[in-house]
Amino acid sequence: MKPKILVVEDEPTLAEVLCDYLAASGFDAHSLADGNQVIAWVQQHQPAAVTLDVMLPGKDGFQLLKEIRQFSQVPVLMISARVDEIDRLLGLELHADDYICKPFSAREVVARIKTVLRRQQQMAEIPAPATTFILDRERLCVRLREQEQTLTQVEFELLACLMARPGRIVSRSHLMDTIYPDRRIVSDRTIDSHVKKLRKKLALLQPETELIGSIYGAGYKFDDSALSR
Repeated sequence: MKPKILVVEDEPTLAEVLCDYLAASGFDAHSLADGNQVIAWVQQHQPAAVTLDVMLPGKDGFQLLKEIRQFSQVPVLMISARVDEIDRLLGLELHADDYICKPFSAREVVARIKTVLRRQQQMAEIPAPATTFILDRERLCVRLREQEQTLTQVEFELLACLMARPGRIVSRSHLMDTIYPDRRIVSDRTIDSHVKKLRKKLALLQPETELIGSIYGAGYKFDDSALSR
């Protein structure tokens, strides 16, 4: 079965060219022009990758990426004519897998998609060590070896978000958006309190090990290398 690629682009000519190049490269390419249609399509079809224009009718690309990351780690390549540094950093902060600036060649986009998919495949082929935490969403718990700890919904989402990016700093603002998708107003202290409680539970599974590190002024990161100590 051909890998399915979703092209989200409101310029018809550009979307058609990208889809043609992707099809010629062995992909099953689909395009959408309205941001309001994207989330339902991704949930239903589960594409191998998404190219996501920033400026769209309906929801913009950054909002869509934020919503996608609440339920999927599908590779997302942001495409935009807005090349200023703030937009670029925001795209990476929301955990885009790549950021492509217009104008570009369709061949370049196809090459970058192949690179992202190849990198994802290589990561999937790395066997998980015996000390890896296993998250059980249905039971809201985390297991290590023969032990397990029950988590609250907030603690579970917090740990899942950090574990999805081992060794990488995750900002408090991103954690807040992940834990509270309704965008309720919470302070940094709220996140700090949840992290403190989560650390205590993880310490019962892996004593004398700081699995969640604090990075002053930046956020938190999950130290997966500490599991093997």
